[in-house]
Amino acid sequence: MPINYKDYSNNWKWLSKQIRQREGNKCYFCGAENGKPHWKTGSKVVLTVHHIDGDKTNNNLLNLLALCQRCHLRLDLLKHITNRKTRQERKK
Repeated sequence: MPINYKDYSNNWKWLSKQIRQREGNKCYFCGAENGKPHWKTGSKVVLTVHHIDGDKTNNNLLNLLALCQRCHLRLDLLKHITNRKTRQERKK
């Protein structure tokens, strides 16, 4: 899903770049390198920045991690499942 920059601080693009550089342009968890084939999936790695506490407004450097999309999605899996169930319930 594309990022909606309206949900983030004005300096988010700069800040997220700083976090990716801090992690050496690699996923914090699995070490996959940004822009290169993922060691597990073979797809091109796109690093994202994860808010550990889930609060998009908490941009404390200790609350942010650079993650590949695979690790980011796996980390947020329960949140995505819950959101999907909530949307399905609203449709009923």
